[in-house]
Amino acid sequence: MKIWAHRGCSQRYPENTILSFEKAASLKHLTGIELDIQLTRDGELVVIHDERVDRTTEGTGYVRDYTLAQLKKLHIYAGDRPEQSIPTMEEVLDLLEGHMKPDSETGTGLKLNIELKNGVFAYDGMEEKIVEMVHRRGLQNAVVYSTFYARSLARLKALDGEAELAILDTRASDCIYKLKGGCGAAAIHPFKGGIDLTPEELAGYTVRAWMSGHLYPEKPTGGKLVY
Repeated sequence: MKIWAHRGCSQRYPENTILSFEKAASLKHLTGIELDIQLTRDGELVVIHDERVDRTTEGTGYVRDYTLAQLKKLHIYAGDRPEQSIPTMEEVLDLLEGHMKPDSETGTGLKLNIELKNGVFAYDGMEEKIVEMVHRRGLQNAVVYSTFYARSLARLKALDGEAELAILDTRASDCIYKLKGGCGAAAIHPFKGGIDLTPEELAGYTVRAWMSGHLYPEKPTGGKLVY
């Protein structure tokens, strides 16, 4: 089993922030970090999970309706640590690039699972922007692209025939169905509770299961979440 940090260290630090990625990169025996990207109104790649900014910032509305400068004015609560802001993909790669290059001793580096959040809004041109950015930095061998939107994976495959692609869905069987439709994925990313196929049926596929627990600053109390 290999461990990935979902949205960074998102149970102890604000998800998808420079702080959460910095803390994740310092962990031992971690295979990789997962994050989510969207496009601003002025075409900048930013790292945020929800299509709206309401849950994680004091702002309201859709990410795609904000310019980058406007998003940068929003704050992400971080407890007694300095407040965070929505990072750009460039800022995240500035932080993680050194960790993603192969280590001189192990020959491996940290991997990055970039989820394209285009299942609700297609975000025209997002695939081209992220592939160009990754290639410009020479990080293509350290990146896995994933999305719920199968057509987006087909676009990524056309842009980079060697890219490692993974299809997301709740159930493993639905992931396989999308994969066999020709999206170009070689791995499936089902919800951990949605693995509805036997080991024999999953043989030959790379399976990375995702899970949802409490996220900072939520805390589990008697089966409920408090904020």
